[in-house]
Amino acid sequence: MPDDRLIVALDLPNAIAAGELVDQLGDAVGFYKIGLGMLTGGGLALACELKDQGKRVFLDLKLYDIGATVEKAVAGLARFELDFLTVHGDPQVVRAAVAGRGDAPLRILAVTILTSLDRGDLDQMLIQPGAIEDLTVERARRALAAGADGLIASPQEAARIHALPEAAGRLIVTPGVRPAGSALGDQKRVATPAAALAAGADHIVVGRPVWAAEDPCAAAEAILAEIAGV
Repeated sequence: MPDDRLIVALDLPNAIAAGELVDQLGDAVGFYKIGLGMLTGGGLALACELKDQGKRVFLDLKLYDIGATVEKAVAGLARFELDFLTVHGDPQVVRAAVAGRGDAPLRILAVTILTSLDRGDLDQMLIQPGAIEDLTVERARRALAAGADGLIASPQEAARIHALPEAAGRLIVTPGVRPAGSALGDQKRVATPAAALAAGADHIVVGRPVWAAEDPCAAAEAILAEIAGV
């Protein structure tokens, strides 16, 4: 069985390219993330194909809208028997998503603060003053209180979120994970795979270091080897 703590992000131009990567990775990887950029390139059809192959699927859409719209969108997506779905961590959005999910096994994950943002970005967005770590933890607490099944947070906040009483039994999924020596790309708050898991993450999301590698299967296997002892 593959180690599903590793989620490979299929941040590729279309479902054909993503399917080719999945074929390359074979049985080594059992969990994939399909993001908003892939949605118009056949992403939802790909999600269904992956489920038919016995893979787990994380649909990363970061939904944000009025409650009624979020509830309807999630109710529609819940029919596809996917594993994870992201919404923004505002409590009213989380509550609507949970209502739309109903009794389906879909896990609603709340986005705290994007790992591509730093304090300067928050200032431009008119977000209240304060350390980004403190704001992330407070957003996490409120999202969990609203019923989120888990959280999306950077590795740098995972330990503090894991320690929240509200986080007991909930998931922490960390993007912004980069193997040692990898380029950061557009990520600003990062950690290595082993460090992210040691900090309390249940799953790590890795995209570019796998799909952009000369040998994606070797890159994935190296990450799996790194996290095997955590």
